[in-house]
Amino acid sequence: MTQQLPQSIFTQVKGYFLQLANYTSIDHQVHTISDTLNIAIVTETWPPEINGVALSILQLAKGLQQRGHRILLVRPEQNVKTSGFEPEQECLVRAQSIPKYQQLNFGWPQVIKIGQAFDQFQPDIVHIVTEGPLGLAAMNQAKLRQLPISSGFHSSFHDFSRYFDLAFLIRPLRQYLKWFHNNTQLTCVPSQDTADTLRDFGIHCPLKVISRGVDAQHFHPKFRSQELRQSWQADEDTTVILCVGRISPEKELPVIFSAYQQILQQQSLRKYKLVIVGDGPNLAEYKAEYPEVIFMGLQVGDGLSECYASSDVFVFPSQVETFGNVVLEAMASALPVLAFNYACASQMLEHGQNGWLVPLGNVKQWQQQMLQLPDLYELHHMGDQAMQQVADRGWDKPVTDFENALKQYAKPSIWLA
Repeated sequence: MTQQLPQSIFTQVKGYFLQLANYTSIDHQVHTISDTLNIAIVTETWPPEINGVALSILQLAKGLQQRGHRILLVRPEQNVKTSGFEPEQECLVRAQSIPKYQQLNFGWPQVIKIGQAFDQFQPDIVHIVTEGPLGLAAMNQAKLRQLPISSGFHSSFHDFSRYFDLAFLIRPLRQYLKWFHNNTQLTCVPSQDTADTLRDFGIHCPLKVISRGVDAQHFHPKFRSQELRQSWQADEDTTVILCVGRISPEKELPVIFSAYQQILQQQSLRKYKLVIVGDGPNLAEYKAEYPEVIFMGLQVGDGLSECYASSDVFVFPSQVETFGNVVLEAMASALPVLAFNYACASQMLEHGQNGWLVPLGNVKQWQQQMLQLPDLYELHHMGDQAMQQVADRGWDKPVTDFENALKQYAKPSIWLA
């Protein structure tokens, strides 16, 4: 007795032959990848939200579009639109703020709307930036249409959930992330450290390192502002210590505050100012607890550039980054950087030359290094070397790497010879 094929396999085979029939010609057929692709980008974060993921995916989308690729952008709706990027098609879903992170949204899984957008746009590949409800809905709709799926891994949710009294979620989050990325044809990561971490907890799909770039015209020492320094009560002899990022538990800002208080107590003959740029759930608490620290709040555009360039050294105590764009921004602004030895810092810093690298997890050594900052002359010399180190770290190579990765996994188009 002949065994029948399962219905799902029969349907796939039937669909394949129907597709061939639609392209039947007396000429032979060639299966190839078009030079330009229809790329659906699904993300739950997008400018004007200020974070490394949103800004990086914007640069990648712009670069792909400039090379002739067509972009469908699937994202949560926003009250304002300031990215300066116009995709060929956009699918906006309802937005919902994230608990304890009111500045960020996740997108409602409006599967019908997403599916209709896919049907209209006909993507060659669906790239899912974030693994939230919107990303899961997009994966579902892409699989129903047998579309190739690539993904990005940009935020260590499974690591920094413990900073929000959510340690009990670490194990299920890891299981979910493993399942999610193993259901894609490709996962793009911003650093080799992140790739190694994903391999360690069981992600076996192909991994591709797509690094990040920096706009050296926007982040540059030419933006140094004496007026801004004066507003900080910092004269030419003052060492301004800067940190830029979310004011949030996972960034470990108290590590800086503790070291800074020791500096003020132990080095009374040298003038220091600590400047923190960013917004987040702990801003009001930290402002009240550390009145000696200058909190600038959220800064964008030239205001952010001036904060970097008007400082003398950049300190970065976070240990949960997948990359750390701020390290590149600081170096391009001619600042030496103190950071833990992983992700972007491990790639770009040379200890004692353009910054300082501390073994991951060694908080006491990190603080001790901050207590031993050299004089302003040496800091500025190291900053010049930092700027030279990132002089060729624009966005062209990350866009090229991303484009090549998507082309490798995009569905073949059937062309008539």
